[in-house]
Amino acid sequence: MSEKTTLGVGVISLGWMGRLHTRSYKALAERFPELDVNIRLVSCADPIAENQDWAVNALGFEKATADYMDVLNDPEVQVVSICSPNYLHHEIALAAAKAGKPFWIEKPMGVSAEESKEIAQAAQAANLATAVGFNYRHTPAIQRARDLIRNGELGRITNVRCWLIADYASAPEGPLTWRYDRKRAGAGVVGDLMSHGADLVQYLVGRIDSVSALTDTFITERPIPTKVGVGHTGFEVGDEVGPVGNEDYVAVLLRTENGVVGTLESSRVSVGPRAEYIIEVYGTDGSIRWNFEHLNDLEVCVGRDNGPNQGYIRAMASGDFGYFDRFQPGAGTSMGFDDMKVVEAKLFIESVLTGQQVAPSAADGWAAAEVDDATVKSAEDGQWHKVARVEGPTTFDK
Repeated sequence: MSEKTTLGVGVISLGWMGRLHTRSYKALAERFPELDVNIRLVSCADPIAENQDWAVNALGFEKATADYMDVLNDPEVQVVSICSPNYLHHEIALAAAKAGKPFWIEKPMGVSAEESKEIAQAAQAANLATAVGFNYRHTPAIQRARDLIRNGELGRITNVRCWLIADYASAPEGPLTWRYDRKRAGAGVVGDLMSHGADLVQYLVGRIDSVSALTDTFITERPIPTKVGVGHTGFEVGDEVGPVGNEDYVAVLLRTENGVVGTLESSRVSVGPRAEYIIEVYGTDGSIRWNFEHLNDLEVCVGRDNGPNQGYIRAMASGDFGYFDRFQPGAGTSMGFDDMKVVEAKLFIESVLTGQQVAPSAADGWAAAEVDDATVKSAEDGQWHKVARVEGPTTFDK
């Protein structure tokens, strides 16, 4: 029996995503044993002492630190997860590239297209495998949808609709965190939710070529937090309020390079939908519809000659859908959000071990950022904007 490769992992920032990345690494031995790799949790960086204690005592890291450079400079750390707030992504990713550490980074990759470009180019110059957190790609139903589209079963693709409507910021008394600060977060819901939609559209139907957009901010001020939380929860606020600096809502018309037309829409302040992330793809011979709130189902209509039975069928995820059978034994037993991140971890580690970029890459993150940037510019001047083409190992078009 050959000896397994051991990879030392470092995680930077232990909020919701940092904890999820850690659990995903730990799940690889069970879910994807063919990787033949031992994951060693070497070091975690977080400025909050309680998170450092959690890293060691609950998650099993060998050590924890307040300074992310301690992780990047550690010779026993071979791969890194970057799960910090958006405004720190750029400096940490460039430092990781300089240190020669392959990295898995959450999206939006930078607070602007320029920052994302610099990250992607630094990783490419250092010949590093990367991964970006476009986890909805990895849903088995989306994998099945892509197969149907690529195999021509929907005919010529004509149009696409994608919307990501959420309520996580719908309460006006919700804290004024960094997410609402344009300097630290960049755009608001454009980068936070719509970038996922842009990636899904490009992954399923082709590269977005141009956009026309409008945005609005419906909750214009929020209370300033007096206690920091984790992710979207655990914050405490006082009576003082401050201005919201970025948008709550965006609507986009789009054209792809291969002639598909469509729409994108996102809101973070809806009242009703909790996480209604939907994509519909229409072709001359059929269509598909997927809703994250029912992520194990894919609605499919193929052909137009089914008489009174014409319409969608509900195809439940099963062993024929992506990596479903790595998590559940058969249709009707559900996978969840966290499982998509395990698939993402698998693709990242496979990219590192083989030298072949199979995970959503830093170039993919840059491509989505260019859609975001064109959207913001269009919303400012009311004109159509071309989406700048990126260079590098994008995977959505493979």
